[in-house]
Amino acid sequence: MRGLSRLLLIGAALAGAACHREESRAAGRQVTVAAAANLTDTVGAVGSEFEARTGIHPVFSFASTAELTQQIEHGAPFDVFLSADAEHVEALDREGLLAPGSRAIYAIGVLALWIPETSPAKVSGVGDLGQPGVKTIALAKPELAPYGAAAVEAMQRAGVWDRAQPKVVYANNINAAKQFGTAGNADAVFTAYSLVRNEHGQVIPLDDSLHRPLTQEAGIIAKSAHPAEARRFSDFLLKGAGREILQRFGYKLPSP
Repeated sequence: MRGLSRLLLIGAALAGAACHREESRAAGRQVTVAAAANLTDTVGAVGSEFEARTGIHPVFSFASTAELTQQIEHGAPFDVFLSADAEHVEALDREGLLAPGSRAIYAIGVLALWIPETSPAKVSGVGDLGQPGVKTIALAKPELAPYGAAAVEAMQRAGVWDRAQPKVVYANNINAAKQFGTAGNADAVFTAYSLVRNEHGQVIPLDDSLHRPLTQEAGIIAKSAHPAEARRFSDFLLKGAGREILQRFGYKLPSP
């Protein structure tokens, strides 16, 4: 059943992306972007500015990095992949599924611990998550989402994982993890700083020393139906106005 569910998920993603492509094609030039969930808020601004400057309409599909990677491996009709890590992009490159030379770091992600306004917990850092007052901790599944893996690593390095683990609830991606906090169903949430930087409550960006760097890579899909548009979108993020937008939404930037 798990395999069937996975195939249905991929099929739905393919159908949805194809539908978006048809709608966008009628409107003019377009590019379809598979974007990791941490970019949910950010790419609205990125897409608007890119379209204003180029006339190319970007269509975004969001999921965890692992889910998007699987969809690309099964032939999803994407043009560009914006991952939350480097490992999945490297894997696709090894499989020959990316355009040669298109891999590049576009951002360094920032993991945040968010204590929603509704939470009664008194937390000033990761080390406090083992306290009895913290009942529920939300994060993305580590096997699907790099930010989820970084959250587990942060708790391990802070020495609270053994006490915190029984309190953890898992979501398929970090945007879904954030919803636990929004709905009042979690006392503490690990998610991307870009998703909670303006939220009410306490937002604690975590020091990079608590986890491996969240090096986020992009790549152009080898079978892209819009390679020229895909290249322009990639360049916009890597060396154009997209860099300033990423920084404004809380990402760190690699050297151009």
